[in-house]
Amino acid sequence: MTLTDAALILRAAVPLGAVPARVGDDLIANARTRPDHVFLAERDGEGWNRLTYGAMLAAVRRAGAGVLARGATRERPVLLCADNGLAHATVAFGAMHAGVPYAPVSYALARADRSGARLRGFIDVLTPAFAFASDPEIVANLRAAAPDLRIVTHVDALDGDPARADAAFAATTPDTIAKILFTSGSTGTPKGVITTQRMLTANTSMYAAAWPFVMDAPVILDWLPWSHCFGGNHNVGMVLRGGGTLYIDDGRPVPGAFAATLRNLREIAPVLAFNVPVGWALLCDALEDDPELAARFFSKLRLISNAGASLPDTTRARLQALMLRHASAPVPIVSSWGATETAPLATGSWGDPMPDHDTIGVAVPGVEIKLAPIGDRFEIRVRGASVTPGYWRNAEATARAFDADGFYKSGDAVALRDPDDPSRGIEFRGRIAENFKLSSGTWVNVGALRLALLDALAPYALDVAIAGADRDAIGVLVYPSAHQAPPGAIAEALAAYNAIATGSSSRIARARVLDEAPDRAAGEITDKGSLNQRRALDHRAAEVARLFAVPTDPATIVLETGASA
Repeated sequence: MTLTDAALILRAAVPLGAVPARVGDDLIANARTRPDHVFLAERDGEGWNRLTYGAMLAAVRRAGAGVLARGATRERPVLLCADNGLAHATVAFGAMHAGVPYAPVSYALARADRSGARLRGFIDVLTPAFAFASDPEIVANLRAAAPDLRIVTHVDALDGDPARADAAFAATTPDTIAKILFTSGSTGTPKGVITTQRMLTANTSMYAAAWPFVMDAPVILDWLPWSHCFGGNHNVGMVLRGGGTLYIDDGRPVPGAFAATLRNLREIAPVLAFNVPVGWALLCDALEDDPELAARFFSKLRLISNAGASLPDTTRARLQALMLRHASAPVPIVSSWGATETAPLATGSWGDPMPDHDTIGVAVPGVEIKLAPIGDRFEIRVRGASVTPGYWRNAEATARAFDADGFYKSGDAVALRDPDDPSRGIEFRGRIAENFKLSSGTWVNVGALRLALLDALAPYALDVAIAGADRDAIGVLVYPSAHQAPPGAIAEALAAYNAIATGSSSRIARARVLDEAPDRAAGEITDKGSLNQRRALDHRAAEVARLFAVPTDPATIVLETGASA
């Protein structure tokens, strides 16, 4: 890694090397060398429906021709409204093979949008040739959104002459648009991020360069949605590059849905494990209670990767304790950072020596990281082959997203762990838009404070929403975990935290314990499983009002006086 003091530019010392021109090159290579090896598998009752690399390529060539026959072009994409599954993958790879962009929309959003208002917004931006959706409720929502939109409901309907798709594939280049991914909208209006063939293949090449020891036929069980970059780009891509197998998890890290994940883990021993912090906490609960499941989980595991938000120290310690008891050798627990616009991998815990465990790592091979000063911290910016050229049909947003040197401006705040030794890693300091000022003018770093509180409240808090913008002190809404907190435990834990916290930017004045988990339907939880602070506070506006009410609400925990509206 090198550091240019004047510009604060970070680069990996290891070069990226050659990058495949197109995603389909990896699929074709695996279909030739391991045609009978399973690429994707989805739950089918008591068993699994598996699709080999050879069968996948054959299906993709037919579907690609069918996509073209339905009128899709580089200017008329495919709108894909389907959950993770073999049908979704076939349509997606088929479109890419034919050189046609596709846009996967959140399955949860599409299913919930009964008026079709949000779907209409995507349709107006994309002007798709057709939509693919097999769920009857989504089909109805699409018809409400755009009565004249053509909808394909079965993959078999996209069946054409493979030679036509092959001819289109031959004409694709690294700059051909592969997909359009819509941002979550947590910090503004959702935008369509252009994702090129080069971005996808460069990103998987970065993963292979950083962690080559896990790229030999990796096996994962994964639920992360393919409408987002981590699940759809990163996880699918690295399994494809390594010639491995992805078992599609029909569970989710939320109450009532996690049992399906545990059922699947009793059958599938992963080589790589990806999850969000809440998912890791739920898995620790299960593994601590079930030694047989824990032994199976760690039997082949070679890498644990965290996504969505930083991993609390308490959760990391629980994973390490389980590892000591059940793994035959230490398993690296790595963190990474990226955005939809960076495809997503841009930094990670890799190298020798490894960066400090509680950082987002260092620049991966193939990207440059710029640390642009903003107040007492930096905004992390990225330039490289995996960075988007811009937003679909939105020149104004594209211009705003890049600085004069061509670096993508992420909107995330970071700092170097040790300015004299960049190899120790980059500290994540939260979304700049999520941070707020108290009435005193003191800035509150929401990302760092959230992590500290989750550690202090473990194991009783599933997550926390942090309030206090323009008020004289910080208040917290606590989402309870499955662990029943004894009377007074939350108050005692917060008091103990305050005893070692320094300054008004980190001390908690008031707290309220909610009686339910985050509301996914209201947007409090993203498809990736992380808490959307802004939407959580908006949805819980009445609770925020009670948090700072005068006179004090009896259910509010008061830790410091004077913290009111």
